[in-house]
Formats: sequence, C-alpha cells, structure tokens
Amino acid sequence: MVTNENKMKVLLSKVPEVTIFFWIIKVLCTTVGETFADFLNFNLGFGLGRTTLIMGIAFLIALFFQFKATKYVSSIYWITVVLISVFGTLVTDNLTDAMGVPLETSTIVFSVLLGLTFILWYLSEKTLSIHSIFTRKREVFYWLAILFTFALGTAVGDLYSEQLGFGYFNTGITVIIIILCVFFAWKFLKLDGILAFWVAYILTRPLGASLGDYLSQPKVNGGLGLGTTVTSAIFLIAILAIIVFLAVTKIDISAKNESADTSEANRSRKNVLIQTIAVLCIFLVAGVGGYVWRSNNLASQTNTSQTTLAGQLTDFVKIENDMLKDVNSKDFTTAKKGADNLEHQWDTSEAKLRNTDGKTWTKIDGTIDVVLAAVRNSNPDTSKCKTALNNSLSVINGANK
Repeated sequence: MVTNENKMKVLLSKVPEVTIFFWIIKVLCTTVGETFADFLNFNLGFGLGRTTLIMGIAFLIALFFQFKATKYVSSIYWITVVLISVFGTLVTDNLTDAMGVPLETSTIVFSVLLGLTFILWYLSEKTLSIHSIFTRKREVFYWLAILFTFALGTAVGDLYSEQLGFGYFNTGITVIIIILCVFFAWKFLKLDGILAFWVAYILTRPLGASLGDYLSQPKVNGGLGLGTTVTSAIFLIAILAIIVFLAVTKIDISAKNESADTSEANRSRKNVLIQTIAVLCIFLVAGVGGYVWRSNNLASQTNTSQTTLAGQLTDFVKIENDMLKDVNSKDFTTAKKGADNLEHQWDTSEAKLRNTDGKTWTKIDGTIDVVLAAVRNSNPDTSKCKTALNNSLSVINGANK
C-alpha cells in the first residue's frame, strides 16, 4: 500500500530532478529574463508598463497550464520559469524605475516576503523540499517562492552592481564564488541540501543578469556587443535544445520516492535551524557590511558640500544634444551609437550621482529610459525620438543649473 502511494507521488511530481542541466537551464532562463525584458522595452519600444503587462499575462497563461498538468512536463515547466524570470525582473524594475522605490527597500521587502513564504510553507507542509511538490498547496508555495527569488535577486543584483557601482562583471564573479562556497559547504561540511538549494537558486538571478549584460552590452561598455536581440535568441535556442533533450532522455524526472523526503523528518531539526540562522547571519553581516563600506567609499568620493547634481550633468547634455542632431538628420545609426554611449556613461556615473541626489537621479533615469527605448526601436519614429530627447534634456538641464 505504501509502495503504491509513493509511486503515485512520483507520478504526480510537478518539478524536475535537480541535475547539472537544472542549473544550466536555470541560469539561461535568468539571462533571458534580463535581456528579453530589455528587448521588449527598448528594441521594440513597448515601454516598461506595456512590457510588464504583456509578460504578466503570458506568465499567468503558462502558470495555468503548469497547474493544470498532472505531472512534470519539461516544456510547460521551463516555459513557466522563463516567463516568471522575465516578470519577476520587471516587478523590481517597475518599483525602481516607475515608482521610485529605493533598491534597499525592495531588497528588504522581497526578503521578508520570501522569508514569510518559506515559513508558511514549512508550517503548513513540514518540508521545503522541491522533491515533494505533488499537491496543489505545495505547488502554490513553490511558485510564489520562485517569483520572490527572481524579484529579490534582481533587487540585490541591481543594488550592488549598479547603485553601489560594483559593476556586473565584479558582481557576477562574487556570486560565482559564493555559490561555490555554498556547494562545498553542502558537499563537505554537511550543509542542509534544501537550504543550499534555495540559497543557490536566489543567487543564480544576479549571476544570470551579469552574464546577460556582459553578452548584450556594447563593447564600449565592456560587453561583447551581441545586443539584447542576439543574446535573447541564442539563449532561447539553447533553452529549447535542452528542453528537447530532457523530454527525450527524461533524465530530469525524479526517480526518488517519498522516502527521500521523509529523511528530512529524521534529520535534526535543531541542526537545520542552527544552519539556517548561521547562513542568514553570514549573508546579513556580509551584505550590510559590503553596503556600508561601499556607501562610505562613494560618500568620500563625493563633494560633501554638493547636495545637488548641478554642474555634474554637462556631459549628458552634450550626448543628448548630439543625438537630437542625428535624429533631426534621420541618421539613426549614429543616434543608436549615441544611445549606447549615453547608457554607458549614465550607468558608470550612477553610483556617484545617485548618492548625491537620489530623487533627481531617479527622475532623470526615467527620461533616459524613454530616450533609449525610442532611439533603439527597430523602426524609430522621428517625432517620438525628438519628444523623448527634448523632454530628457529639459529635465537634465533643469537639474544641471
């Protein structure tokens, strides 16, 4: 009777086995979440609001089919992950760019929401193992946790790589080192497997974002210059190839039964609790310490008497005026190069300028996003480009006086 029951739970398992392919495709999905959102927002000119609406609807449709399925189906599952990665990224972007919510606030809020999700999940089901996703309630908790991991990963990644000026390359290397430490702690120091899994899952978000930006950003920005279109296409093809491979080989279908999860009950709950608290304390101390250290460095680099951006935006005025001249002459090839330079210079200066006057920086950042979307559109509209540039110049000139 017990054997038949366990077989049924394996049959109804709704998530894949955690193999090397799981992590490869997870990073690929995360990278697509970064580049595809930029592709829709900037290259196709949808704008942040419309992009979020479109991807939100697509995600809900995919999630509907995921819940409707009676067992794990690789194509449905990974399509849902791709879409939730895009949507989770856009949630944080909307809070930051459209609503002006500080990344520090987003990081804290999503950390609390993720923590509450795990607490309620454990209190209700007595397990956080992804090998136990065979009931509707557990699946709801699972996808809610996934959404918050993407939103949190986006907030943390943007906070350190952009706002604090570490850059995506340095942030990516740091994340890789942390993930390797987690792996070795699990492999050799008996770190709880479920705890290690969720820590690594959160960290793959900034890792994928770093990879996506490195591949898509222009060479002048330190990237490979593939662009969001090519990068998204490459990774989507790679994801499709792996999904087909998994569908044929079925190596991602769990061969474990419920005994794999009951072993969790046999482990010392006190030991797991101590490990969880220790890991949280390490990340809290390292995260807050790194934030304070970098903030103090930025403060020391900033003129303490300078409380506004006046006089610090002249270079951006020149770049946008040159772009406006290119648009007026319908030289969109040069205008797009100007957009690349504008984005690079703005991102490079973000840490210093945002530390001086975060409110004004956020306002200008919003106008620059509109400029980039208009100029980089596959079929740029001269009138829209002029309007975007004139509006941005008006804001920047006002702040620069």
